[in-house]
Amino acid sequence: MPQCSEAVSSCRSSALQDDPLPQWLSPATRAYLDHVCTGKPIRAIAREKGCHPSTVLRQIRKIEAVRDDPLKDEALETITSSIRKDQTCNINDMEPVPMPSTKTRDSRIADENVDKEARRILRRLCESGAYLLVSSELAKAAVFRETVPGRRTRIAVVDREVAQVFALRDWIEGKKNGRVSIYNITNAGRSALKRLISEAREHRGVETGYAESPSPFQEQHREYGERTIIEDGGVQRIRYNLAESPLTSLARKKDKLGKRYLTADQLEAGERLREDFELAQLGPRVSQNWDNFLTASSKGSYAGSGSPGHGPSAARDRVANAMKSLGPGLADIAFRCCCFLEGLEAAEKRLGWSARSGKIVLSIALQRLADHYANQHEARMVG
Repeated sequence: MPQCSEAVSSCRSSALQDDPLPQWLSPATRAYLDHVCTGKPIRAIAREKGCHPSTVLRQIRKIEAVRDDPLKDEALETITSSIRKDQTCNINDMEPVPMPSTKTRDSRIADENVDKEARRILRRLCESGAYLLVSSELAKAAVFRETVPGRRTRIAVVDREVAQVFALRDWIEGKKNGRVSIYNITNAGRSALKRLISEAREHRGVETGYAESPSPFQEQHREYGERTIIEDGGVQRIRYNLAESPLTSLARKKDKLGKRYLTADQLEAGERLREDFELAQLGPRVSQNWDNFLTASSKGSYAGSGSPGHGPSAARDRVANAMKSLGPGLADIAFRCCCFLEGLEAAEKRLGWSARSGKIVLSIALQRLADHYANQHEARMVG
């Protein structure tokens, strides 16, 4: 009996390694691809799954119905084409071209990239009023949000292939299909984001501060995230709201005259700084040392570097140039509130400022930041 169990386990392990499909595909998607791509009869699929043929038929019809979704249709078409290409190579006795599998090194790199992008893009989609816009005429997808009434701001950009994976994993769902399609994050996407953030924190070995560390599946029910920064030789943890950034909260408020604290240009400048910061975080290093950007730490200024260890150098250099244009004080509050998503009150206490002074300094910093981006745009137009 033990030998039989070992044989069965070995067969299952071998089948998993030879599986040409990504392991994260749902059972319904796998059944659909088995039937459509390989021509396997429904009854044969049912016997392999150990279920009734009617169950497999419902799964196939379910996937066929969602092919009206542009992203899901593109993702399924890509997988289908790869499987058929693999079958053609086998027929001609040529070296097969395998589908990316989670068991290969290349797919692990791809999965890591999807996870990184998920932590960045799904976090933005969690914000109130945010949505993903996909057009058949554009190679990339973009996240937009209405910063002020009647004005939409682009707050993130993502590769179309990554967006296809999001859709196929049901992390986003289409609200409007057509030449321009709009997607919103789903409850499954929110849960996946919280789980991914927790797993990344555990991978870095960051302590949670709880007597008993919560599991990633417990974390997916919480409504906050955490950032870890290195400052003054120590590690600081900043907790932030996944659904709202400090800038969004401040932009909703008005003064005694009914004027908003932040203009649309100021808010867009802050979102642009945050987008560059998030892109710079996608490098090989999971945790970046940004303390040289914080002038209060007196660590000196940052010099741009093209080294892969510093993450995407172009985005990192744009952050460095923006901080240089702001100068001491203004750079501190802008970096903490826009990039680290630290609340105004917490930033005031950490910087040793008086209460309610942070929003005034932040407003000045964002206006100077908006001027910095406007001057860069004019320089490029003249050049």
